Amino acid sequence: MAGSALTFFKGQWLEGNPGIIGPMSHCMWLSSVVFDGARAFEGVAPDLDRHCERLIASGHALGLAPMLTAGEIQELAIDGIGRFPPGIALYIRPMFFAEEGWVMPDPASTAFALTIHESPMPPVAGFTACLSTKRRPLPGTAPTDAKASALYPNAGLALREAQGRGFDNAILLDPLGNVAEFATANLFIAKDGAAHTPVCNGTFLNGITRQRVAQLLRDAGVAVYERTITWTELMDADEVFSTGNYSKVVPVTRVEDRHFEPGAVFKRARGLYWDFAHR
Repeated sequence: MAGSALTFFKGQWLEGNPGIIGPMSHCMWLSSVVFDGARAFEGVAPDLDRHCERLIASGHALGLAPMLTAGEIQELAIDGIGRFPPGIALYIRPMFFAEEGWVMPDPASTAFALTIHESPMPPVAGFTACLSTKRRPLPGTAPTDAKASALYPNAGLALREAQGRGFDNAILLDPLGNVAEFATANLFIAKDGAAHTPVCNGTFLNGITRQRVAQLLRDAGVAVYERTITWTELMDADEVFSTGNYSKVVPVTRVEDRHFEPGAVFKRARGLYWDFAHR
């Protein structure tokens, strides 16, 4: 998945996949890890500052003690981007994790690493998705207010199930049975020229690209409704598309047995995002 990689750890840039934790590290056996993901492509790194800010918030939410500011992390990321050939597509992943603790992480042992690696942008051809049997957790059952590694086995199981059925991705519901998001991205539908996206109810992250696309559409005069969306409404939509840092804005071509075409709202959203990113 990843091409050449650099990791900043304890004051130096290391190549490849360096061993920076061990079997006694709290993060390895008890998942005290938060991360964020940003992108650099075509000479731009949109919303890099916001991704760094969210990492700090995630660290505090998981009981860690971030020792860098968002601005310092952004400066390190810009330095790292500059160590790769100009214009190459990169994935930027800063992380905080705990080295010590017993069940609860010891905040004083918080460590930081920033990995940047080559990762081509996915094609805009679109993907297929199916309904997952997995559900997103309630805020009282998991650290849903953080971009925490502990949340991702749930997504991995949903993806395995979907791919076992011949689909690319999965759509997860919230605990009440309403649409939450894809296993790997936020979800939008379009109906009668308007965009709709599940309201953030604490079961999934309010993605940075999700927020950006919603605002860009509103600024362009497209109605955007953040609301409860049922599975029946999704299957009756005119369009379905995803927003997320890794792929940005991508159409869905099939949900279960219903086929979709990339439509006008999706095309507007992707075009507006690309224009924003390159401004």
